[in-house]
Amino acid sequence: MAITKTTLSLAVLCLLLVSEIGMFVAEANVDRPDCGPKCASRCSKSWKPKICLKTCTACCNTCAGCVPAGPTANKAVCPCYAKYKNGKCP
Repeated sequence: MAITKTTLSLAVLCLLLVSEIGMFVAEANVDRPDCGPKCASRCSKSWKPKICLKTCTACCNTCAGCVPAGPTANKAVCPCYAKYKNGKCP
């Protein structure tokens, strides 16, 4: 079976796409130092503070440090944070 130029081009494009996706995911999972204080404030009135801090920190890192200020702030302030449904981000 001969490899055509089209097949080779498609393979190279697929490899580039996969590498770009990998870089994007790695950037999204960077631990941001500003997330700790923001999430401490966000979870200050939580009835499960450890779980709240863990999920808030994950959301904060994913959303480039955007966390609604305080325990009662509206999630719409941070569109990325608000897009997670079913209470994933406190």
